[in-house]
Amino acid sequence: MTIKEELCRKSAHELAQLLRAGEVTAVEVTQAFLHQIEKLNPVLNAYLYVDAAGALQAAAAVDEDRAAGKELPPFAGVPVAIKDNICQRGIPTTCGSRMLEGWKPPYDATVVQQIHKARLPILGHTNMDEFAMGSSTEHSAFGPTRNPWDPSRIPGGSGGGSAAAVSAYLAPWALGTDTGGSIRQPSSVTGTVGTKPTYGKISRYGVVAMASSLDQVGPVARSVADAAALQEILSAHDPFDSTSLPEKDLDLHTGVEAGLAAKDLQGKRFGVVKELITDGYESGVIAVFQEIRAALEARGAQVVEVSCPSFEHALAAYYLIMPAEVSSNLARFDGVRYGNRALPESGAITAESMMSATRGANFGAEVKRRIILGTHVLSAGFFDAYYGAAQKVRTLVQRDLAKAFEKCDVLISPTSPVVAFPFGAKADPMAMYINDIATIPANLAGAPAISVPAGLSDGLPVGIQIIAQAHEDPKLYAYAAMVEAVADPAGAQCPVEKLEAAE
Repeated sequence: MTIKEELCRKSAHELAQLLRAGEVTAVEVTQAFLHQIEKLNPVLNAYLYVDAAGALQAAAAVDEDRAAGKELPPFAGVPVAIKDNICQRGIPTTCGSRMLEGWKPPYDATVVQQIHKARLPILGHTNMDEFAMGSSTEHSAFGPTRNPWDPSRIPGGSGGGSAAAVSAYLAPWALGTDTGGSIRQPSSVTGTVGTKPTYGKISRYGVVAMASSLDQVGPVARSVADAAALQEILSAHDPFDSTSLPEKDLDLHTGVEAGLAAKDLQGKRFGVVKELITDGYESGVIAVFQEIRAALEARGAQVVEVSCPSFEHALAAYYLIMPAEVSSNLARFDGVRYGNRALPESGAITAESMMSATRGANFGAEVKRRIILGTHVLSAGFFDAYYGAAQKVRTLVQRDLAKAFEKCDVLISPTSPVVAFPFGAKADPMAMYINDIATIPANLAGAPAISVPAGLSDGLPVGIQIIAQAHEDPKLYAYAAMVEAVADPAGAQCPVEKLEAAE
């Protein structure tokens, strides 16, 4: 293994320590990841755009200030990747869609501003399902991302690019967005850590909206500690986001340290929602979950069964609320206000025909499916029957979670009912949507949730999800660290050497 490869395999904390000690420069670290990207991205298609010049310029500025003795943020010089629906000024941001191909935002999203303040060089933008709609990153207009564990399989979605990049050591950590599991599910099938923070903890300003009441930016990393550190960097109250919470996360790392140090878990209560352990889960996934449960109990933790009856309806409610908001949010992409314009092939060119041609040519099949469904849900005569009923289920999910937390501190479940599946294996949309069955309740409730690598099933990663009460992100990370401490470490070690040999 070369020195560059060794650098790429270090955690963000380890890289920051090396940088502060002067054992390596930010330029050297950035060059190492750019080299890894150049070598493996043609195989994985994890990045849609690599900003080598910008990343090296930011890294050189960090080295210059460090040499001058200036005070720097703790992770200055540690590179990061961001999902391609997060606006970065002057950098192509496409949302994985032909609709925005070539578009360069005139401003930075608030989370990008936070990254700049933390002095993290941005390596580039990662691939995703078009407008974040999908669970496999098969729906990107620019080709699918491949899972580093097995390139014939999906990396999850919609943020498969960020998860694959972190898993294959093409970035130490990355940003994703989670509407119904789009951070956690890809993390589960790629052996990475992915967090959906409490709704409002991280600003959505400058993030291209899919479903505004559900979307949340969050970190993807290779350890719970790194994920906590990146969330601390990103979280801040933002007056440009009306849903932004007033407080900033400052004590997440303390919770992680306490969780990792806890050898005796007496008094810790983990709840298992019986509605999330169904016949639809693969036997290997259930086996890993049961191993984690036994390991927690062996350390003294109490694992109790709780019931959340509304979870049986959460998937259906989500696939009414989300498309309704998609229909509204994507109405702006019409070739007049936003989006690449297309003209009709025949007939008179009118505003209506141009808009129809634009949306027909530039939106993919899955985006069209959800827009049509959402428009129907919001139409006269169906609003109360569908959208209104779904919002009532959302309230019931929140109430059921509140009751469950009276009996336990956090909830645990498998993150995904299956391991990474082969490309094309779930052509039926309903078969694809069922992958979100365990992740959706946290989005409906606005609660924080995290996926932690827990082991392997047939050589492929299995993730365990932890859900905490809203605003209790420190507790979430503390309990996630406990799960990480008892999990099989092989579940987080991607055999990227196979890719390198094939390459």
